[in-house]
Amino acid sequence: MEELAPLPPPPPKVPHNVKPELAEAVNPKHAIISRRGFGTSGRRVPLLTNHFKVSLNLPDPVFYQYSVSISTENNRPVEGRGIGRKLIDRVYQTYSPELAGKRFAYDGEKTLFTVGPLPQNKLEFNVVLEETFAKQYIFETRSPGGGGSPSVSGKRSKRNLRSNAFKVEISYAAKIPMKYISLALKGVEAESVAQDVLRVLDIALRQQAANKGCLLVRQSFFQDDSRNFTDIGGGVIGLRGFHSSFRTTQGGLSLNMDVSTTMILKPGKVIDFLMANQNVREPRYIDWVKAKRMLKNLRIKTTHRNMEFKITGLSEKPCNQQYFPLTVKNKGSALGEGHTVEITVHEYFAKHRGIELSYSTYLPCLDVGKSKRPNYVPLELCSLVSLQRYTKALSSTQRASLVEKSRQKPQERIRTLTDAVRNNQYDNEPVFAACGISIDRKLTQVDGRVLETPKLKVGNGEDCFPRNGRWNFNNKTLLNPTRINQWAVVNFSARCDTSRISHDLINCGRKKGIIIERPQTLIEEDPQSGRAGPIARVDMMFEQIKRKFKDAPQFILCVLPEKKNSDLYGPWKKKTLCDFGIVSQCISPTKVNDQYLTNVLLKINTKLGGINSLLEIEHSSRIPLIKDTPTLILGMDVSHGSPGQSDIPSIAAVVGSRCWPLISRYRAAVRTQSPKVEMIDALYKPSPNGKDDNGIIRELLLDFYQTSQSRKPKQIIVFRDGVSESQFNQVLNIELDQIIKAYQLLGEVDVPKFMVIVAQKNHHTKLFLANGPENVPPGTVVDTKIVHPRNYDFYMCAHAGMIGTSRPAHYHVLFDEIGFSADDLQHLIHSLSYVYQRSTTAISIVAPICYAHLAAHQMGQFLKFEDSSDSASGQRSSTSAGNIPIPELPRLHKDVQSSMFFC
Repeated sequence: MEELAPLPPPPPKVPHNVKPELAEAVNPKHAIISRRGFGTSGRRVPLLTNHFKVSLNLPDPVFYQYSVSISTENNRPVEGRGIGRKLIDRVYQTYSPELAGKRFAYDGEKTLFTVGPLPQNKLEFNVVLEETFAKQYIFETRSPGGGGSPSVSGKRSKRNLRSNAFKVEISYAAKIPMKYISLALKGVEAESVAQDVLRVLDIALRQQAANKGCLLVRQSFFQDDSRNFTDIGGGVIGLRGFHSSFRTTQGGLSLNMDVSTTMILKPGKVIDFLMANQNVREPRYIDWVKAKRMLKNLRIKTTHRNMEFKITGLSEKPCNQQYFPLTVKNKGSALGEGHTVEITVHEYFAKHRGIELSYSTYLPCLDVGKSKRPNYVPLELCSLVSLQRYTKALSSTQRASLVEKSRQKPQERIRTLTDAVRNNQYDNEPVFAACGISIDRKLTQVDGRVLETPKLKVGNGEDCFPRNGRWNFNNKTLLNPTRINQWAVVNFSARCDTSRISHDLINCGRKKGIIIERPQTLIEEDPQSGRAGPIARVDMMFEQIKRKFKDAPQFILCVLPEKKNSDLYGPWKKKTLCDFGIVSQCISPTKVNDQYLTNVLLKINTKLGGINSLLEIEHSSRIPLIKDTPTLILGMDVSHGSPGQSDIPSIAAVVGSRCWPLISRYRAAVRTQSPKVEMIDALYKPSPNGKDDNGIIRELLLDFYQTSQSRKPKQIIVFRDGVSESQFNQVLNIELDQIIKAYQLLGEVDVPKFMVIVAQKNHHTKLFLANGPENVPPGTVVDTKIVHPRNYDFYMCAHAGMIGTSRPAHYHVLFDEIGFSADDLQHLIHSLSYVYQRSTTAISIVAPICYAHLAAHQMGQFLKFEDSSDSASGQRSSTSAGNIPIPELPRLHKDVQSSMFFC
């Protein structure tokens, strides 16, 4: 066979969400930097990590990539999920000699890989599937011609009698040498091709899981085993499985294996699911409008025929009133001629199927047919098929239940992972065996370092020494406490004693140094108002406030009826922050004690401009590379709508530090943008004449100048959250480019020096103590062995994991013109986990990112109850993708726009 050259790499693609004027930025102006050194400071600590060493035992095997095309006998393309794997398995079973015995790594759709070439560049096979599977597939994917009449699932469809023969074409596409992994491990520029090799190996993992009947969710797989079920209420189950992916690291190729959880619908009777989902005790209380939305596209199995169907809707009438035309054979007709009668679904099952229906007689039927040909099934004959994902947002109760029931202590997680690697027997996977891959069954040992805990400054010049990532204000005062003279308490919850809470808050505040006068008024909501909508209730409450105050109060304490997800929260915050410019704190207390009140006061003091604590090196202006050079720190994040809400705008938030040389004070700027778009498009918003800029960065640059002794930033450190490795170049060459343009439009010639750092929490690397059952101590850093072989990244666990297993933050330094040493940068990032003003604990990721997330979430609440006729919120802008109008956020009132309102 002649030697085949690999296909040339495709040209860089411009993402669909990138503006035309920024398209050229996708072709990199700035390259991701290489590692410049390793940290050395800190106490050494031996660790284990959930990376399993992969050995390559054959010299440079080569993967061959082939395109797969599947069609029916009459050349109609076939793209249904599930059919591909069945057909490729049958191809191997039937035509193994023609394939030279080669085993496949198949992605289930249009691509497969082999180790070494197939005998020919193009192969065609005719394959016949089992009749039952082919019938099911054809029933689901082919629509009937023309109109048609309703039927019931008890009636056999002629569509099931069509052919079950298919044609499979396999054509050569490219060659992927395994040696590119070795080059990538040595730090040679072969990253993109190495990713192709890793993709092949990951596909082989997924294929092995698919052959076991697992549910596949990206790089995670889940077995249908009740021992892995966690019922979290509402008809939803948390299903525990495993994430697995191959990674190139400094220590070589490794398999990253971690425990993963996905949400599925609770299998069983459909009626039981609906009652659990809507939290009702009897079927008669079910809201069928909600039920129809919930059930659409779910898969069921009928008990009377043992067949699977997809739900397309509900019948308009109950089972005993829903008629459909039934063809009945004429007696004595040899040709099978018949006549049509109108019959109810209930009557059909009683007379023609011998099934007496009970509770579903008076309930709607499930429709499993097409829009022009309904097919009705009584509810009590239907059960939900297992392993169906639940993709809607969880309630706060469900989230709390999931966290509580799915957490694992470090030693338990280690046992779970090592058992999984042993039981999966990856060495026996045919593709791995063919290319000489073997996987160690022990966790990788790695050296970690525990950085010194930062010292804090609190009130009266006292030092505060955190222990195990925690501290408190017992017998201490806040560093810069505010004073509250004119304030009010409003109560939307009749169960709360606001007089007692205000009294206790005043006493606790004085202990912490905050002088709080007695509230001007306590306003209880009129019980009649509680029946109105959220916006109306807030408006009525503010009418009372305006009657009580001649001038706006300095502060309002607002008591809400629900602890989380209160419908009142968004309208209340919009009213206070945008319309009146009043700082407010919402609470929903269940247990009021000194710790609770202290936490509330930390937020109030910060929002009103006070400072709770500072780093000691910050207080004395001794932060390396920042103390002498005006430095702006940015935290950037994008918040998307809940799963399934594709029409909800995304919220982009950027916080910028102020009052240099401090690194604890921030201001936020927030904008809406196209749904589900991760790149921030409002950093730089030039006017048509190119002279003005209404973007986020200009707003933060001006604030920095006004609060930092009229100094302009000479250095800008960008912390970016929420992006994956595939988006790093876009952050570096689109977002950074916008920041630079915004700076230049202010008339500046000398551009600041930049450092760009991506922070990730959504990864699967865990760290464990090698000699103990506890979580790793706060301040633990790993920057060797399991990190990227060339790029500049490291793991840091700044917080104390009190329950479950700690997840370290993964920091990637993409760009550095400032020149931090590895130790200085790691100490800065560690310190930024101790400046979070809302709590007295070190947090798991730097404070600027947490603040950006809080700002995006809080401003996003404004959109939940937006009235399109409202002048402030009715403005519209166009997205860059499709010119779809999206609502603009109302601007914050001038009195609070520079405050830390998001705390």
